[in-house]
Amino acid sequence: MTLRTRIAAAGTLAVGVTILLAAVTVYVGVRAELRGEVDHALRDVADGVQLRFAGPPPFDRGLLRRRAEPYGGATGYVQLVTNTGQALPPPGVVRARVPLDSDARDIAGRGSGEHLSDMTVGGTHLRVLTRGVPGGGAIQVARPLTEVDDQLGGILLVLALVSAGGVALAAGLGVLLARTALAPIGRFTSRTEAVAADPDVSRRIEVGEADDELSRLARSFNATLDELERSVESQRQLVADASHELRTPIASLRANIQTLDQAERLPPGDLTALRADIVEELDELTALVADVVELARGAKPGESLDDVRLDQVVEAAVERARARAGDRAEIRARLEPVVVVGEPDRIQRAVSNLLDNAVKWSPPGGLVDVALADGVLTVRDHGAGFDEGDLGRVFERFYRADRARGKPGSGLGLAIVKQAAEAHGGRVEAENAPGGGALLRLSFGPATAVERVPLS
Repeated sequence: MTLRTRIAAAGTLAVGVTILLAAVTVYVGVRAELRGEVDHALRDVADGVQLRFAGPPPFDRGLLRRRAEPYGGATGYVQLVTNTGQALPPPGVVRARVPLDSDARDIAGRGSGEHLSDMTVGGTHLRVLTRGVPGGGAIQVARPLTEVDDQLGGILLVLALVSAGGVALAAGLGVLLARTALAPIGRFTSRTEAVAADPDVSRRIEVGEADDELSRLARSFNATLDELERSVESQRQLVADASHELRTPIASLRANIQTLDQAERLPPGDLTALRADIVEELDELTALVADVVELARGAKPGESLDDVRLDQVVEAAVERARARAGDRAEIRARLEPVVVVGEPDRIQRAVSNLLDNAVKWSPPGGLVDVALADGVLTVRDHGAGFDEGDLGRVFERFYRADRARGKPGSGLGLAIVKQAAEAHGGRVEAENAPGGGALLRLSFGPATAVERVPLS
């Protein structure tokens, strides 16, 4: 069942139920009004008869002579009931025209009380009032309900026709309303299907000036397309840059491997250097592929987050950096115990990249200052620092300053640092330190300080 059919059916059902309740209410109200008028007329007749007797009725049939016509028509039919339960019909009536029930006999026996009931006698629907008379006996006044039943039947027929017509009209209007209401959704669906079928993610859905639900949905869809376009463009740029960067080491490897075909002609020293060069290029290629894979993860946070002692991660990274740097640079660290929530592997790699970058740009025997305070990691080297034109681009993928062309690396290290920081709700900043050198600050979102446990 389509959405349009469900909306039309729901509207028709709602209107149908409303019409049915209204029809039932009208019918019950009119019925109560008509029968109330009959009950009032029966009481008036009973009051008149009781006043003429002004006491216990003598049950003189002459008093009832004016009521001798069958059931009295609109004027009513009166019969008396003795306290012994005997019915006295009007003169000329062979037998009691209104049968006595247990309630009528009980009221006649007590001589008090009143009871209204419906009964059918000889095919005629009657409304009967039984009223006790002080001193014993009762008066029974009956009136045919034929006229009332005919009126109610006519009203019921009219209400049935009106209800059926109302439901039919509601069904038609429901279909029309559903078609009109869902027309914008149909157009929106067609446009989204066209966008989905077209690989061009730059297409957008037109949004009107209105601020209704469909306009908000269209804006949300366009925002999703914006995000998708940025992601696709980022992936395309990453692939293009990676292809460009991979071309050089692959070409160098190819040339060196082709040279190995003539290994018997090379001096032993050149052959050893060639093999070492191949191994170094393979290491660089492996590191480049690993960096590209890391960047392909994007800046979205991972699913498996844990509490990470950032000071311990930095301390371990400092020890590894010292081992790789040897005598090239001295690394001095001041670390405060702190806990962050994140992915340990990504945090460790970002910290290592930051330290490796500082060591690479340090002069021989230079000092690298590492500090961790209030959850912010600060790394400073004492090298040449950044050129002013490079400060805004140091975290771009594959970007390398002019002075970095002759140094090893792919230009992805700081880009990975930035992506890891953003994935954890933090940030990274770069500036030139007072007195020379580069200064970088890295954070991984909210941090919680912890007390250092003394060693026993």
